[in-house]
Amino acid sequence: MDRAAPHRPWWPDALNPMVGVRKRFTRWWQARLPLSDTTVLTQRNVFILPTGAGWMLALTLLVLLVASINFQLNLGYLLTFLLAGSAVVGMHMCHATLRGLSLHLKPPEPHFLGQSTALEVQLSSERTTQRHSIALAVHGSGHWVWTDVPAQGTATVQVAFAAPRRGLHRVPPLTAETRFPLGTFRVWTVWRPAAEVLVYPAPEPGAPPLPPGEPRAGGTGSAPQQGTGEFEGVRAYRRGDPLQLVVWKKAAQALASGSDALVSRDAQQAQRHELWLDVAHTGLADPEARLSRLAAWVLQADRLGLDYGLRLPGQEIAQGNGPAQRRRCLEALALC
Repeated sequence: MDRAAPHRPWWPDALNPMVGVRKRFTRWWQARLPLSDTTVLTQRNVFILPTGAGWMLALTLLVLLVASINFQLNLGYLLTFLLAGSAVVGMHMCHATLRGLSLHLKPPEPHFLGQSTALEVQLSSERTTQRHSIALAVHGSGHWVWTDVPAQGTATVQVAFAAPRRGLHRVPPLTAETRFPLGTFRVWTVWRPAAEVLVYPAPEPGAPPLPPGEPRAGGTGSAPQQGTGEFEGVRAYRRGDPLQLVVWKKAAQALASGSDALVSRDAQQAQRHELWLDVAHTGLADPEARLSRLAAWVLQADRLGLDYGLRLPGQEIAQGNGPAQRRRCLEALALC
């Protein structure tokens, strides 16, 4: 038998005035939090409230106390005050689990749109006892990562974050919380890191081959070849080619995929032509689709070990290769 769905109000959230008030209050409160990649949790920024189990325990203690008074039960008094004392001790232990903890966010790595990046947070404790059951998450996401912090040591957790669009984004507020040891109290804090994360455009899946090369300035001016599916500065390996012309990065990738195909640089063609990844060559009307195709071409050219440049409206990145050129081009695509 199917389980009944939980009861929900018949009115949508858009018609509930409390939802808007809560969102505005949350934005106002978070805007007042300081921006810092390192924070130390103190009594000023650590909050505590009973959980649902805590409120049920309080109600149970009230019932036990009333029954003990009415029936003059000494064991009832003993049980009531024993449970109440345990709850008070648990409250202090729960608050002390976060109090004094130091949080530090390491600079996040750039990533492509549609992928999630791992926000690496280091938790440091100078306390002589271990801290248990500490959870971190992007504020409001509900995706918690749990860890224990050793005595006078550190622990590192990775919190997943996926940006909604390309560009430079500030890291969202993070929440740390614990309910140790009894689960009757929730202790939490909200932290606003100052770091920013760069999101590249998502590479177009199944992108077309690289565009043909353009004649070099002052070169022979021979027309670029068409229809080969590769930039003319690279060709299939021929027996007798010098080893220094082999694109070894491409060869390693081919061997890893189970293929023995080798690729060589065509020195004569490379001298006459140069590869420019121009937004006008994409043949697309949508601006975001253009950037996705250019990102795919940048990755293709980098895998082939080619020299290439990038042309965007109002910006041109000179010819180059290697990881630094790849990073410059992807950053330009993310920020344009």
